[in-house]
Amino acid sequence: MDKRTFLKSLIFGAAAAPLSPTAVLDSPQHRMTKSGRSFWVWARPRPGEDERDLDQRYRAWHRAGITGVLFETFSERHYRIAKAEGLQAHRWMWTLNRGDAELLRNHRDWYSVSRSGKSCATDPPYVNHYRFLCPSHPDVLRFLQNEAQQLLENPLVDGLHLDFIRYVDVILPVNLWDKYGLEQQRELPDYDFCYSTYSKAKFKKETGIDINRVKYPDQSHSWRTFRYREITHLVNQLAEIAASYQKPMSAAVFPTPEVARRLVRQDWPSWNLDAVFPMIYHRFYREPVSWIGDAVQEGVDQLRGRFPLYAGLFLPDFDRPETLKEAIALAFGRGAAGVSLFGNVDDRILKTVMSV
Repeated sequence: MDKRTFLKSLIFGAAAAPLSPTAVLDSPQHRMTKSGRSFWVWARPRPGEDERDLDQRYRAWHRAGITGVLFETFSERHYRIAKAEGLQAHRWMWTLNRGDAELLRNHRDWYSVSRSGKSCATDPPYVNHYRFLCPSHPDVLRFLQNEAQQLLENPLVDGLHLDFIRYVDVILPVNLWDKYGLEQQRELPDYDFCYSTYSKAKFKKETGIDINRVKYPDQSHSWRTFRYREITHLVNQLAEIAASYQKPMSAAVFPTPEVARRLVRQDWPSWNLDAVFPMIYHRFYREPVSWIGDAVQEGVDQLRGRFPLYAGLFLPDFDRPETLKEAIALAFGRGAAGVSLFGNVDDRILKTVMSV
């Protein structure tokens, strides 16, 4: 699961090409990096905040070296003020996890189905708001293309940032097994998605294999790579739209290519992005801070320069500023183009960012 799920109580066709990283970096309005190092913040605009407070906040962020903000929702005030203070404002879009009332009411066949036959529309796994769409359903693609276009048409939106662009977690990060009373040492049928009519039919058309007749579908390499391709195809179709608006598209993804493929069927090094933001939340995986450097290195090695990587850090996991500073240094030292922060970006965090 992603960062918000676990903290609720406290995201082209073969012949098409997106904006290249070089084109994005060369654009004064839409560059993703600056001065060789870039910092980003995931943020949720809150209604009713005083404009003077917003002025001070975004001015302080920019002065500390923050490049841009990934806003979960649209707020004209937040976007306008952030941009006036020199920050980029990108729209953070929930992609396949969609519990929209209208979709649940009128398009239940759009939703992902588990190997045990349970639909996310009626029997969501783990938590009630885990309502994932089926990436193989043609109407889902059209729906998401239309939404991406609408978001990118807004002149205040500098870029699109995808989240929940994946399947349901077939295996949770190990630190969450106790929370849900699970031991996921193998792929359990209730959490293995998507076995919808549309996915199975498309897989059979492409491979000739009826997945219903495969004794151990969780061990089928063809079935696994088919699902990688389905997510990749969806991402690349949305990337075409972003490119048509000459705006960059990025994505929040699981921490390393290996973890992403194994846990949620994300093959993100294959995507046509302008930047990627792996959520390298080390404590979710019971890993030390040093793992952040290893995760960055794995991602950078597999990307081979196709687009920049921004290491996503989960601020509640850092008890001391010195540890956060160490993590940031590890990320840059292992090849990250920047760092993105999730959590409360207070004065202490800004001082740490400025000190790196």
